[in-house]
Amino acid sequence: MLPKRFMKFFLKIMEYRFLFEELVKRDFKKKYKRTVLGMGWSMLMPLLTLLVMKLVFEQFFGRKMDHYTTYLFCGNLLFSWFSESTNHGMMSLYSNSGIFTKVNLPKYLFLLAGSIQTLINFALTLLVFFLFCWLDNVHFTWKFVFLLYPIFTLMFFNIGIGLILSACFIFFRDIDYLWRVFLMLLMYGSAIFYAIDGFSPKMQLVFACNPVYRHIAYFREIVLGGTVPSLEAHLVLAGVAALAVMIGAFIYCKNNTKFLYYV
Repeated sequence: MLPKRFMKFFLKIMEYRFLFEELVKRDFKKKYKRTVLGMGWSMLMPLLTLLVMKLVFEQFFGRKMDHYTTYLFCGNLLFSWFSESTNHGMMSLYSNSGIFTKVNLPKYLFLLAGSIQTLINFALTLLVFFLFCWLDNVHFTWKFVFLLYPIFTLMFFNIGIGLILSACFIFFRDIDYLWRVFLMLLMYGSAIFYAIDGFSPKMQLVFACNPVYRHIAYFREIVLGGTVPSLEAHLVLAGVAALAVMIGAFIYCKNNTKFLYYV
């Protein structure tokens, strides 16, 4: 049943491939419209954010930690991608209502196009991250290839959460404000600028229930620890990504015809 659904989904994307490509280009151009630096902001903004966080938190958490800048960058890199992707996904249906109310086409195309756009921004920032790793004397190994795995699972997790948020936002505009507050709480609960070693086992278990933290921890284990995470870590990342996509797809399928009456 599931393979047939995925095949149908893939064929739909291929059918609307031209439109999909144009949506990606539109979202990318819109993001940097009337800016002097253009795509340069994709690299500059994470650096400025990293600088601020380093100045604020290094004296409190970074004194006894090796490669603290890289540790901080790992957390900020992945959380910023999650935040940008889900915020963009939440607005994808509402901001494109003028199109799908007039033309019958798959509504998830708008969200997927936005996800590709945020993925491109993430890829540009990732290049800067690798440069920082080199400057911070981080040892590069073949195990860095495994970084593709959390990138892949986080991409699908972002899509799944975006599907859920975009559908909910159509019916409840309060979702925007609630999600902003939740993102702030999630940022402080994702151990971006501190380590969780000093917390009790129960609190560490709470951190382990945070999918964003699990992706960050995977990244850090490869980059700073030089080791490949356990099979359990791989299964957890794949599981939360699959669960998010399935829930999001279910909500879309159930409410597909209702969206037209609430935009």
